[in-house]
Amino acid sequence: MSAAPVLEVRNLSRSFGGVQAVSDLSFEVRGQEVLGLIGPNGAGKTTVLNLISGVHRPDRGQIFVDGKDATGLSPQRITRLGVARTFQVVKPFVGLSVAENVAMGAMFGPERLSRQSAMARAHATLELLGLEAKAQAQTSELTIADRKRLELARALAMRPRIILMDEVLAGLNPSELTRIVDLVENLHRQGLTIVVIEHVMRAIMALSTRVLVLVEGRKLVEGDPATVTRDERVIRAYLGDRYVDREVGSP
Repeated sequence: MSAAPVLEVRNLSRSFGGVQAVSDLSFEVRGQEVLGLIGPNGAGKTTVLNLISGVHRPDRGQIFVDGKDATGLSPQRITRLGVARTFQVVKPFVGLSVAENVAMGAMFGPERLSRQSAMARAHATLELLGLEAKAQAQTSELTIADRKRLELARALAMRPRIILMDEVLAGLNPSELTRIVDLVENLHRQGLTIVVIEHVMRAIMALSTRVLVLVEGRKLVEGDPATVTRDERVIRAYLGDRYVDREVGSP
């Protein structure tokens, strides 16, 4: 793990109308780290990824990628810095084959690729994710699990240094979940830096080297997975005061 952060968020804030989605949030991610971003529904997790990836501009604060100020850059310029992301709601390009979808991702990465090179990259990425047999299929023919893998393949085809994953495990059955977790672990071993949003706690425990908990757009606690998931503040945020009081023996 590298000493210098490859991604740094400083005092980030964003509101939508009267709702403060993210408030004065600061954290950093070091090279080859897996940061798990967790919290109750509505905690601001996806908004954080949207701000980092350029989907939204922050109201205040700064974002640095490899020490370069990336605050407010467009999504295309963010990808040129080596940052890719997946989306919680998978939306493949309708009318394109699976391989063509992945090639579109390759063409928007840090490298300038020809269509031929992008297609070659797409097929190599599909092979990695076990989707090569479906390369010529239409996306409408894919299962939910395969669509999740396609979303991941499209991001990986950019050859990013940092990937932001938004609930890549949602909606999967146990065997599918295990397969994707194994895949992400392999990507991490190959040197990819990962920020992952996930509600499946077993997966967060398996994947993350560090966990950051958000509540109402603010950082509640961060640390190693085992310590964070035992933290009383985290249990209260997820399960409520009554549960915690009962567990510690309060009346």
